[in-house]
Amino acid sequence: MCGIAGFFDPSGKGSATILAKMTKRIQHRGPDGGGEWIDKKSGLFLGHRRLSILDLSPAGNQPMVSSSGRYVLAYNGEIYNHPAIRNELNQGSPKKWNGHSDTEVVLEAFETWGIEKAVERFVGMFAMALWDKKDHCLFLLRDRLGEKPMYYGVIGNLLLFGSELKSFTRHPAFRGEIDHDSLALYVRYGYVPAPRTIYTSVFKVAPGTFRRFLLKKDKNISQQEVAYWSAHKIATQGLEQPFQGNEEEAVLGLEKILQRTVREQMQADVPVGVFLSGGIDSSLVTALMQGQSHKPVRTFTIGSFEKQYDESKEANEVARHLGTLHSELHVSAQEAIAVIPQLSRVYDEPFGDSSQIATHLVAKMARQHVKVGLTGDGGDESFGGYNRHVWAKKIWEWIGWLPPTARGSLSSLLYAKNPRRIDQYAKTLGAWLPKSFRHRLAGDKIHKIAGILACKDKAEVYRYLCSAWPNPSLVMKNPPGLLTSAASHAPWLPTNNFSAQMMFLDLTSYLPDDILVKVDRASMAVSLETRAPLLDHRIVEYAWKLPIHQKIKNLKGKEVLRKILEKYVPKNLIDRPKMGFAVPIHAWLRGPLKPWATELLNETKILKNNFFNPEPIQIMWKEHLSGRRNHQHALWHILMFQAWHEENC
Repeated sequence: MCGIAGFFDPSGKGSATILAKMTKRIQHRGPDGGGEWIDKKSGLFLGHRRLSILDLSPAGNQPMVSSSGRYVLAYNGEIYNHPAIRNELNQGSPKKWNGHSDTEVVLEAFETWGIEKAVERFVGMFAMALWDKKDHCLFLLRDRLGEKPMYYGVIGNLLLFGSELKSFTRHPAFRGEIDHDSLALYVRYGYVPAPRTIYTSVFKVAPGTFRRFLLKKDKNISQQEVAYWSAHKIATQGLEQPFQGNEEEAVLGLEKILQRTVREQMQADVPVGVFLSGGIDSSLVTALMQGQSHKPVRTFTIGSFEKQYDESKEANEVARHLGTLHSELHVSAQEAIAVIPQLSRVYDEPFGDSSQIATHLVAKMARQHVKVGLTGDGGDESFGGYNRHVWAKKIWEWIGWLPPTARGSLSSLLYAKNPRRIDQYAKTLGAWLPKSFRHRLAGDKIHKIAGILACKDKAEVYRYLCSAWPNPSLVMKNPPGLLTSAASHAPWLPTNNFSAQMMFLDLTSYLPDDILVKVDRASMAVSLETRAPLLDHRIVEYAWKLPIHQKIKNLKGKEVLRKILEKYVPKNLIDRPKMGFAVPIHAWLRGPLKPWATELLNETKILKNNFFNPEPIQIMWKEHLSGRRNHQHALWHILMFQAWHEENC
């Protein structure tokens, strides 16, 4: 895991001093060393920060030049099948290798097979900046699912690129103008969907693609996007040609792939551990790690003082059963809240997923013991793990046939109920219900159902379920000029199955732009590499071949993963509602966070920034403080933007 920063400036105004400032700004991504490669004639300035994971010797330093001298590479990530590729490259006439890093293998693969043929062979997570000295062109490549970030910005004839936007701010030509349409998308979802960023003229390289920037004779730079892998194509093919075996065969086939994937991702020249929440995905990754390790695996869990948010007991029971070396950190409200002022420095775009707090804390704890941490990310999107994958489809089947007026009346009736009162009823009834049917914040979930009732079709249902502000125009000072839809940048699948459609949209937007951003920035802020075995593209491709009933069964998602995990962990330890890294933001905003939030939501401050209308925010803030409504997500999106803007603009 590393950091990339650089620029392409044919004007001749670039300097090594500027590059040094850019790479220093992302030193947290690579504290073990740094390097640079400069081609002043072409105007290419390429910088790298190194977090040493494989081949800790100088033979693994970057930027690295290929054996022929044609290619120069700065690379962030890991290619897990690099030993197999090295063996393939050695066939015929064995090559002379300088070390055992995967970086050297990547370069020789480009030399041997060309860019597109080589990247199709890579199994891993990666973002790469590759300079072709012969053709005077720069390639920016990103892995299939978007685990590793890669940004680029065009300012006249200047091209900026890198792992984080923080490095862009150190180039004197960068202005950092806020894009209002991107801000509207952020207000709705809590993240900025690719290919946009919060800044005008700055973009994300799309997952599964690479971009080619060519220096022309007139000193202008042309660009071209090439897709080497398509989630839409994979999902469509899986739906059209589904797995034909029974459930037992599906479980055995997936377990075999998972074992290989986890084994590959355990390889490192530094200590490796795993985040264990006690949920299905992280427990499965942990079980497969421990099953292939000759010593206890290091596991890490964050515990909360709030009982309804604390999964540490379940995680501890799983760890004890598997025999891992378990570390558990119980965090007080004060300790968690102390992290919040740091978040606007950790995330280089405004970011509104409040689970960022717990993610940062568990990464910080793990870094004290290991340099690599495996996670369970990716299971929900491929195997139907989110509540909306199960319940939204069912609810729409129940009420979608009703006339809009009837749905609207029922929606108003449910929304009129005080969520706190509903929570009290649910708590009383909870003792009589199975664990899988007990849900915290039941009042908020009833209000979600009320919102679904008011939707006109499935597309609107999905947008609503993903939105904190379903209509950003109500709060934006300048109404956005685009449809702020999570589906606006991804075509829908040719299927009538609503669950499959939502899983695909989550895979192509929510996963790379929220979940993976959260984990990457939180972990890299403390110089920890994270790996997600469930995001191996071979697992994703296998998952899309499985029929929906092998993923969602008896109103529960991830059926096939559950069946595998039951071979390693007793069923009673995992049969419970999904929780995730949540924190009680709703209560904190009414308590210890109230002064901080009140200051950021001050009407004068909002008017000065000139992005939002203060009136709807103030109404929502008063409603939340009174306890009549829980507006934690909508308010958190605004608060995180306000804090980010103060820190970065």
